[in-house]
Amino acid sequence: MLSVVNADGTTETGSLIDDIVREGARRMLAAALEAEVNAYIAELADQRDEHGRRLVVRNGYHQPRKVTTAAGAVEVKAPRVNDKRVDEASGERKRFSSAILPPCCRKSPKISEVLPLLYLHGLSSGDFVPALEQFLGSTAGLSPATVTRLTQQWQADHQAFGERDLSASDYVYVWADGIHLRIRLREAKSCVLVLMGVRADGTKELIAMNDGYRESADSWADLLRDCQRRGMRAPVLAVGDGALGFWKALAEVFPETRHQRCWVHKIANVANALPKSAQPGAKKALQEIYNAEDRDHALKAVAAFAKSYGAKFPKAVKKITDDVDELLAFYDFPAEHWIHLRTTNPIESTFATVRLRTKVTRGAGSAAAALAMVFKLVESAQARWRAVNSPHLVALVRAGARFERGQLIERTQSLSA
Repeated sequence: MLSVVNADGTTETGSLIDDIVREGARRMLAAALEAEVNAYIAELADQRDEHGRRLVVRNGYHQPRKVTTAAGAVEVKAPRVNDKRVDEASGERKRFSSAILPPCCRKSPKISEVLPLLYLHGLSSGDFVPALEQFLGSTAGLSPATVTRLTQQWQADHQAFGERDLSASDYVYVWADGIHLRIRLREAKSCVLVLMGVRADGTKELIAMNDGYRESADSWADLLRDCQRRGMRAPVLAVGDGALGFWKALAEVFPETRHQRCWVHKIANVANALPKSAQPGAKKALQEIYNAEDRDHALKAVAAFAKSYGAKFPKAVKKITDDVDELLAFYDFPAEHWIHLRTTNPIESTFATVRLRTKVTRGAGSAAAALAMVFKLVESAQARWRAVNSPHLVALVRAGARFERGQLIERTQSLSA
């Protein structure tokens, strides 16, 4: 493709470098589509009718269309396939559907991902076109009406997510937290209740997300009962902060699940009960507890903390000694998982980004729209979550295997005389 280059290096459609990038993206996409179709036809080359003619052949090209990508808007002519095979079950003709460029696709998933980020950042739907046109080189698929339809689709996606069947998803560990965001929810003191889990294969997954009033027991119980109704099994271990509402609801819905208190939240609570001069030493002493090599050494560190601070700051020490069983529960699980189970960091780290996006906006429309925006952000982040360390051990935890000092205790078979 030839372009007239001005003296300052610009062209009719922008800069020369942008034109080169877009042309390269267009050629690569065209080559990928051709390769995809050729592979599809080659795979079905042996499919023939009674006259020996192939049932799957090339059939020219579809009409050109512009697709908005991260490299800008590129024009694509997708190859067309004539598939004469008939589905025996439905009696309908089979059709080729490109995995690279699905039918009616007008923008890449990355473009759809950036829209909720901008929307939550306070950019109105009417500002999308002038804001993105200079970067993408096209206004295709970026009209206010398109953005409005997307927000409606996001709400539908969030609703479908909240109604999906959970019976096939076995969550062995779960993290729970109430996230307070500056978005418009149903109640003035509402927060986003988040439940995240680790499947038996070690991968992390968002389980549920809804708004609740002040992290109350009723709100948490409603969310947990809904998950149970949709087939969720009781997790082996739940990790959360000191909010009594969640633990009360968990004991009611999943009484067999063990409790693990978040150390990050606990250290903050202890620090609040201490003068600033004593906080650095106390935090170091608390680190000795949760970084101990096993439960026995952790208990010794708890005793040392109580001895050092009990006389002057009994309230601070009580926050540890009253919850010692829940604070040290992670020691009964694989040592490789301890770093994941000590805190609710998997939730906190994810929502740190969400907080940045929602900090400046005063609201995202209705409560349903606000939750949908947050859901799309978390859904986008979920693709980058890494599995827990030694994921193969998660299935053993579900199977009831015992771990001492973080190591698997092999079951010994008694020999019959």
